[in-house]
Parts: sequence; structure tokens; C-alpha cells
Amino acid sequence: MDNCILTAGIRMAKIRDILLMAVVALTLLCSCHSLSKVLKSSDRDYKLEVAKQYYAMGKYNDCYLLLDNVLPALRGTKAGDEALFMAGMCKFNTRDYDSAAELFKRYYGKSYRNGDHVDEARYYSACSYYESTYPVRLDQSATYEAIKEIQSAMESNPDSKYYASLQDMLFKMQDRLVEKEYLAAKLYYDLGDYFLNCLMGGSNYEACVVTAQNAINDYPYSVRKEDFAILILRAKYHLAESSVESKKYERYNDTVDEYYGFVNEYPQSKFLKEAKSIFDKSEKELNSKRLKQYATEEDDV
Repeated sequence: MDNCILTAGIRMAKIRDILLMAVVALTLLCSCHSLSKVLKSSDRDYKLEVAKQYYAMGKYNDCYLLLDNVLPALRGTKAGDEALFMAGMCKFNTRDYDSAAELFKRYYGKSYRNGDHVDEARYYSACSYYESTYPVRLDQSATYEAIKEIQSAMESNPDSKYYASLQDMLFKMQDRLVEKEYLAAKLYYDLGDYFLNCLMGGSNYEACVVTAQNAINDYPYSVRKEDFAILILRAKYHLAESSVESKKYERYNDTVDEYYGFVNEYPQSKFLKEAKSIFDKSEKELNSKRLKQYATEEDDV
């Protein structure tokens, strides 16, 4: 179960415990008064109390309708503090994460900057952004927004009881971006020489190298670091292999250098056999070209 939803469940359980004695009374009350009748009431305190009981019973949509009705009249009050946060929780528990984030940010950013639930509002706002992200293969703009909100929550209170959970969410969001970069680098590699990558001004192998290297620089502790490294080695070899004759020596030499860097960084890599094969083939090509160069020099003499 996701940390955010688990935490929300724990909080909901606590609220239920606090209001348990009132639930029975509300059940009797609700049997006599429908939601529409409660909404028509002019007694905002009555509406708020019924809303609390609806929340305790898990009737989040009904609870939100009542809260939305009384919130304007409660603005800036102690009761409004509780009502606005509860409204955000209603939306969160019904998985309307966009609305939840908007309400939580309204709470901590404007209406109740020093309210009773600021830390919680920041946390659940971050959770809402986190839950609104898209699968790795789709656009990751929402992931960047989630990272921004999570980092903001962490920076606002390093001693927060939610800090570890926020940190875990942050790592997962970063892993998602890493995976996106890996898929992009691998796509360039898989395309190989079939299409020119005009945006990079070169071949897809060059684009693969640039994308993978940037990912390593941006996420140096990623679990994908070794996968990026072998992609770079493969791409450099195939780039050399497909190059015009005048560039082959330099690029095979670059591949050999990349190999030494790879085995130094990952001496126990699962890709060692493949890396050694790339090295051997590159060395063979380099030796062949050295012999040709030597023969040419001998002929000139």
C-alpha cells in the first residue's frame, strides 16, 4: 500500500476513534434529516458538526458538500481551519488529487499559514501531487511538479514526522525520471543507424551517449547507473563501427578508453563479458589500422 494512502488511513482511523461516540447519535440524526435538508439549514455550526460525522463514517462526498457550503462563512476562524483541512482530506480520500492539492495549498499557503494542520497539509499536498503523476512512458511534467512540492514540504519542516515518507516519495519520483532517461537512451541505441537524429546534429548512437551521460551526471546514485554505462560503451563501439574511415581510429580508441573506465567502475559487472568482447573487437580494429598506417609510412620511405 502506498505510504500516502496508508498515512491517510491511519489519520482517518484516529478521527474515527475520536468521534466514535458521536457516530451513533449522527446515524439517528441522519435518519431524520437528509443531506438536502441539512444543506438548507441556516445553522452553520450544525452543518459543520454533521460534516464531521459524515467524515467519520467515510461519507466524504457528502461531507465535502457541507464543508464547501460553510467554508466562506468560516474563513479565518478556528472552525474554518479544521473545515478547510477536512475538505482537502475529503478530496484526497476520494482520489480527486488535483482538487485535494489545491485545497491543501490554499490552507498552508494562504488561509492558515500558522494553522493547526500546516505540516499535515504540506504532506498531503505532496502526496496529492505524487499520486497525480503519469506512467514512465508518458510525459513527466507532473513528476517534476511533484518533486518540487515534495522538496518544499521537506524544507519547510526537517523535523516533520512525515519527513521519511516524503523522502521515500522523492526517491521514487527521481527513479521515475531516471527510468524515463534510460528508455530515451535505449531508444536512441535501438534506432542505431536507421534514422539520423537531427536534433543532436549526429547519429542516434551519439544521442544515446549524450543522454546516458547526462543521466549519470544528474543522478549519480541511481540504480540504473551501470545500465547507462554499458549503453555508452555499446553506443561508442557501434558509432566507431559505422563511422567514415577518417573517424574510425579516434572512435575505436575512445571505445577502448570507455572500456577501461567501465571495468574500473564496475569490476564485478554482469556485463563484463560483453564489455570485454567490445574491447577485443575495438583493439583488433585499432591494431589493423596501426599496421596499415605503418605499412603506408614504410611505402613512403
